[in-house]
Amino acid sequence: MQGTFLKFYVGEYREHNGILLFEWLLERAKKMGFHGGTAIRAIAGFGRHGVLHEETFLELAADLPVEVSFVLSEDETRRFLEMLQAENIDLFYARFPVEYGFLPE
Repeated sequence: MQGTFLKFYVGEYREHNGILLFEWLLERAKKMGFHGGTAIRAIAGFGRHGVLHEETFLELAADLPVEVSFVLSEDETRRFLEMLQAENIDLFYARFPVEYGFLPE
């Protein structure tokens, strides 16, 4: 099957409507009937503002990047991005074509 690999990068403690944004994205995708999503916490990273975030021994509550990713059909991708646009959330995303399937076939 052909579709889209859709990734979002958010701060670990960033919230939307009182919920951690990475959790909100996963919950919204689940409510929209998507078949899966993953949130992965980075060990270090920086974004468009150039601030490096990394965990150190002395800094127990680092605000590290979280990558939230989905493999979706083109229709699911369109609907998800339209919903996010309507929510007016400031988000960075990467989108690329992907071939996916399930085993055994």
